[in-house]
This record gives sequence, structure tokens and C-alpha cells, in this order.
Amino acid sequence: MPTPQFVLDLRKKIGSAPLWLPGAGAVVYDDAGRVLLGRRADNGQWTIITGMVEPGEEPAVGLKREVFEETGVEVEVEVLLGIGVVGPVTFPNGDVVTFLNHDFRCRYVSGEARVNDDESSDVRWFPLDALPHLNPRHLELVTTASTADGIPHFVR
Repeated sequence: MPTPQFVLDLRKKIGSAPLWLPGAGAVVYDDAGRVLLGRRADNGQWTIITGMVEPGEEPAVGLKREVFEETGVEVEVEVLLGIGVVGPVTFPNGDVVTFLNHDFRCRYVSGEARVNDDESSDVRWFPLDALPHLNPRHLELVTTASTADGIPHFVR
């Protein structure tokens, strides 16, 4: 999906100045234990599926929406893995954002994994022993989500 309208409206007022936004990330496993990853169209990096939570939207609900919008896959959100700060991130257009991210383990329900919007150039299922390069944060989420005990991780 393109940049949400609420962000575009804010950007008209503040330009590329830093924004604090709610975000969500999904570590999606299928029944074979593979993880769903997307290759970002803007920088070519493989990542878990992430997105912005809309104003008034519950994080898990927003994440389910984002996963479907980006990949065509329906998921069930199972466990909150943690909450943390991601950023600041400077996008190719110069916009700066820091996210308060809510990361969840999700279970595949239905759908065929595919590029479903312009945010990704590729979407695939990967076995855990054949992951592409991931940033350290996403790699940790992927490798620990399968054994998450339901106690969210956060900086204390």
C-alpha cells in the first residue's frame, strides 16, 4: 500500500522532519515451519513483514491487514513477541521516522504468498536453515519466535 493518508497529511505540515509512528512486525510460520519474508522494493533487503498501524487501529488487527496487503496471506496473530523502538529510519525520499514497533508471531491461515503491492519486489517462504541475509533484529525475531513463551520482550 502507498503511504497512509494520515502520514501524507502530517508530511504536508512538517516536511521530512522526524515522526514517531506505531508499527507492527509479523514473524509468520506455515505448517511446515517455514517463515514468510518480503524483499523490500526500496532497498532490496529481505525482512519480516512490517507496516504502520493506522490511527485508532489495534496493533494485531493492523498487522493482519498489513500482512494481507503486502503478501496476499491471511494470518492468525498468536503471540506478542515484544515491543521496541526501531529507528530513526531515513527513507529514500528523506522522510525520517522512528517506530514504536509491536512484533508478533503469526500462523498462516490461507492465501498464496505473492507480491501484493508496491512495497515488495519478492515474497517467499523460507526454511529456517536457508534464510536470506536479515538484519540482526529480524534474524533474532525469526529464530526466537517459534519458542516464544508468551512473555513479551521489551527493554527494562
